[in-house]
Amino acid sequence: QVQLVESGGGLVQAGGSLRLSCAAPSLNFRTMAWYRQAPGKERELVARIRERGLIEYLDSVKGRFTISRDNTKTTLTLQMTSLKPEDTAIYYCFANTWTTIYWGQGTQVTVSS
Repeated sequence: QVQLVESGGGLVQAGGSLRLSCAAPSLNFRTMAWYRQAPGKERELVARIRERGLIEYLDSVKGRFTISRDNTKTTLTLQMTSLKPEDTAIYYCFANTWTTIYWGQGTQVTVSS
């Protein structure tokens, strides 16, 4: 079955950087995205990249985070810079075909003061 495999989470000081990666099978995903969920809060969309390259970012991460896909559109990356404590959350990879959605298991990002 389709499985999204995430990596790159960890502990970093405020102002530092992390690079998250999501590996997926070679399916024709229409959209891939990163979501995050902090304790006690709803899951929110962090960044999304569509099949033809249209990108959206959460306002609070604009200018700091960069989302990208590889040439096969089956590997998703989130380059995070200038990290803030409020970025602390579990980050989830998301992908969808025309009919099915897929989630990764999540990778924890912790930003210390």
